[in-house]
Amino acid sequence: MKLYILLFGFFISFSAIAQESQKEKLKDEKAATDLVYSGNELIGEENHIEAEMAYRKAISKAPTKAVGSYNLAHSYIKNGSLEEALFRSEEAAQNAKSKDEKHRIYHNIGNILMEKEMCKEAVEAFKNALRNDPTDEETRYNFALAKECAEQQKQDGGGEDDKKDDNKEEEKDKEEEQKKEDEKKDEEKDKKDEGDKDKKEGDKEEDDKGKPQEDKKDDGKGNKDKKNPNQKPKPQPGQMSPQQMKNILEAMQNQEQKVQQKINAEKQKGAKVKTGKDW
Repeated sequence: MKLYILLFGFFISFSAIAQESQKEKLKDEKAATDLVYSGNELIGEENHIEAEMAYRKAISKAPTKAVGSYNLAHSYIKNGSLEEALFRSEEAAQNAKSKDEKHRIYHNIGNILMEKEMCKEAVEAFKNALRNDPTDEETRYNFALAKECAEQQKQDGGGEDDKKDDNKEEEKDKEEEQKKEDEKKDEEKDKKDEGDKDKKEGDKEEDDKGKPQEDKKDDGKGNKDKKNPNQKPKPQPGQMSPQQMKNILEAMQNQEQKVQQKINAEKQKGAKVKTGKDW
């Protein structure tokens, strides 16, 4: 009996906690709804900054509801902030519960993608919108425009993503072309180096068969170092030439002859006669 009483008490307590949690959740959802209405009024007054703050508060109060993200995305669309608008719209699509919410969200996503010239992705977004409401004529019209735009981009070479791919392919082709040119230059350089090497080896063989390389170097000087047999040798610094030595020897012989002649003349004159008295 006591066990039943304990279980009953536990069940009552759990129910009370669940009811309190549900009340708190409903309170937050009501607050989020009020914040969204406040944000909508601020948007009407062109007060986008205050409106954005109100929508962000609504998202924090009820993060699992799509209404806050949906209206924040709508404000970004008006500002032209397409990237933020797309992010918040995709966030709203994840939290959307009803078909009406999903239809409106995907319709807006399609419009954003069309603004970004991503027509192929816009086609898929409008398809999702029509799956949730196939009777909406505006969505059907936008879907037809997106299909036509996607076909045109395909014929022109693609949209933004395809252009990026084309740019990558073009850069890749340029890299390949540059690589081939570099390889061709390297090959020509190797051939030139090989030719220069063969030429050097040929010059060396001629030197071995003919005269030594030292003689070849001498030949390059012309007749500068060749001696003329009729040319008199030039005296080295500090040395006398043979002609100078011959002149000196002849001068010494002439001087000696003059001295000898003087001595012979005095002998023929005889001794001098003294005229004075010796003391």
